Amino acid sequence: MGPGARASGADAPATRRRLYAYNGGLLWPGRLRRILTLAGYDLRLGRPGGDDWVAVWGKGPRAWRGEAMVERTGASLLRIEDAFLRSLRPGRAGDAPLGILIDGSGVHYDASQPSDLETLLATDPLDDAALLSRARDGIARLQASDISKYSNHDATAEAPPPGYVLVVDQLRGDASVRHSGVGENAFREMLVFAQEEHPGARILIKTHPETAQGLRPGYYGPEHAGDRVSLLSARVSPWKLLDGAVGVYTVSSQLGFEAILAGHRPRVFGRPFYAGWGLSADENPPPHRRRSLTRNQLFAAAMILAPVWYDPCRDRLCRFEEVLDQLEAEVSAYRIDHKGHVAASMRMWKRPFLRRFFGQTKPLRFSAPARAPARARAHGADLLLWGSETAPENKDLTIRRTEDGFLRSRGLGAALVAPLSLVIDDLGNHYDPSRESRLERLIAAPARPDQLARAEALVRRLVRDGLSKYNAGGALPDLPRGHRILVVGQVEDDASVRLGGFGTDNLALLERARAENPGAVILYKPHPDVVAGFRPGAIDSERAATLAEMVLPDADPAALIAAVDEVWTVTSLMGFEALLRGKPVTCLGTPFYAGWGLTRDLGPVCPRRRARPELAALAHAALIAYPRYLDPVSGRLCPPEVVVERLASGQGLPRGRLNRTMSKIQGFWPGYRFFLKR
Repeated sequence: MGPGARASGADAPATRRRLYAYNGGLLWPGRLRRILTLAGYDLRLGRPGGDDWVAVWGKGPRAWRGEAMVERTGASLLRIEDAFLRSLRPGRAGDAPLGILIDGSGVHYDASQPSDLETLLATDPLDDAALLSRARDGIARLQASDISKYSNHDATAEAPPPGYVLVVDQLRGDASVRHSGVGENAFREMLVFAQEEHPGARILIKTHPETAQGLRPGYYGPEHAGDRVSLLSARVSPWKLLDGAVGVYTVSSQLGFEAILAGHRPRVFGRPFYAGWGLSADENPPPHRRRSLTRNQLFAAAMILAPVWYDPCRDRLCRFEEVLDQLEAEVSAYRIDHKGHVAASMRMWKRPFLRRFFGQTKPLRFSAPARAPARARAHGADLLLWGSETAPENKDLTIRRTEDGFLRSRGLGAALVAPLSLVIDDLGNHYDPSRESRLERLIAAPARPDQLARAEALVRRLVRDGLSKYNAGGALPDLPRGHRILVVGQVEDDASVRLGGFGTDNLALLERARAENPGAVILYKPHPDVVAGFRPGAIDSERAATLAEMVLPDADPAALIAAVDEVWTVTSLMGFEALLRGKPVTCLGTPFYAGWGLTRDLGPVCPRRRARPELAALAHAALIAYPRYLDPVSGRLCPPEVVVERLASGQGLPRGRLNRTMSKIQGFWPGYRFFLKR
């Protein structure tokens, strides 16, 4: 096996190897060179020695340069190719790869000689229970997240009615076809076989995306369409297409691999890496592949063991699951943002971070409320509103609301500290129980085992590092002994209190907690924005002293939750943070985390909330599936695990003098029009 055959992507070799290349894509500073450097290679331009390596891109048109140098010098040849999960968009659209295959024996699409991947599939036991469990979870995640090698398909596009036979076209002259052991006749033969073996069935030819865009020709065209045969060029999800197919025919497309993962036994006319292992019906089986594999074993080798995976936010090699975390973050944002947004009535200080959050697919446009609907229609865009801003009566527009996420920043929003997370909701507001929100649907949906495991790991990290929404810190004084109850104050004109508090203010909350717990130690924590004087909600100090043993305006929320026995709140996020830390929580209002059987609810219970999710499922919905996160170091959209690391370390979290000055101005003139779009 070559030096890249068993790279899991998590660890680089201890010694660096000289690697010579004669292709600008490998030599120029960029993603490919960075991955190879992290994998332990020292890229150079020059004449290699007999102990050195020469890199070429697969069996592409310029590979001859490196091959000739190997012939002259006796150096070893290393072939580089994209991994089978590459990026959101193709490389021609400018996206760099998230993973590569480094092969010292051959290349996976050329069955004339064994590649490192083929040797791995043929000789590795592939029987480790943990590895196969990772493979099973990985397949489930790809299907559930609708992620393929490239994932910029139209997630809203519907596949044709089920019952068709799927015939997969490929790019004319592509290396995966040229080296598959067949020629152009295989595509003609494949179409005939599909019709003969499925008499009367509809035949659907899936056009290659680059052919549909007019970039490169395929093997099928309008002349192949007929009564039973039709061409599909729409950007339909591969998983949707596979779900409705009764048969799949391919020469060597990766869609054949995904067909196996989807439970099909595809009819294969070439010799791709996935053929010959008992999982496909092979017209031209590779004679040296005699082993039978399960789809989990095939996936484990091709997606977990063979590739070298790269984390673009942390700038390091990583595991397959971390790449999937990153892709899920990028893909979910792309599917919300691909039409673009027109944002109405956004405060001036928010606009820079809103551009970073929402402008990575198309530029984010800002508009006054009166003009925003017409401008959104003109651009075919969605209308973006902040929080509970009044929505216009425009049924032909998609209206999305954004708000701070639940892991926001190190510092207050009222102090104009930019958030690291935002939530986006096309149904309602998560803090308004009078109507359904997207978060409510996510909480009610069944959670997969891998989602629960990921959420549990994330919560452990939050608890270990003492992280909360604002992470402003603060000392924790000596607390009285006894049964401690933390009562959490809020901003009384906050939308979550107005819409979900049902008239309960901070004083009423504190009085109720004292009345029902006369012998307990009551600790009152006012909201930081109230303490800072930015927002209303203060309780008279003398009255507070008669109801609570201590008032703790500056205590660290995470440390305080850890030190008490239970938490009382109206709708505060600290109730959710207490649940994550295993504390009993009593709610007098109806926050997003109430009504699911995880809290003691003294306020109105939302009748829609009939599901009974476990705590990890609630955490996955609220911290992973619902928000989007922005890495302050790389500037990329990222998974929550990256933001948790940044919040814990402080890396990339500056807070400048301008923010402090502007927050003071806003405190004096909170309604001043300078902060709004005119």
